[in-house]
Amino acid sequence: QVHLVESGGGLVQAGGSLRLSCAVSGLTFSRYAMAWFRQAPGKGRDFVAAITWSTQNSRYADSVKGRFTISRDNAKSTVYLQMDSLKPEDTAVYFCAADRTADGNRYAHWGRGTQVTVSS
Repeated sequence: QVHLVESGGGLVQAGGSLRLSCAVSGLTFSRYAMAWFRQAPGKGRDFVAAITWSTQNSRYADSVKGRFTISRDNAKSTVYLQMDSLKPEDTAVYFCAADRTADGNRYAHWGRGTQVTVSS
């Protein structure tokens, strides 16, 4: 059974940093594309960042480009999201996701999320 477990969320002041982690089990992590999404209160789930399994190329939503960095450690089956220069509008539940191909930015496996709250 596939499990994705996020951690590292919390309360931080604007301008601060947080590092989210997502530990994955039940699949061959090194063969899966990974991504982070977020959902703010009353809004839909939005793409944040993704990283491929092969070349480890990454891409970002325009709203976080230059502030957030996605990375992965295949030996630890973990994907990270380093979030710097946080803004109140970054407040959301952050989810990690995994998929073999991520075609159309669709992901088959999801974690339950971790809350990030940025105070002004």
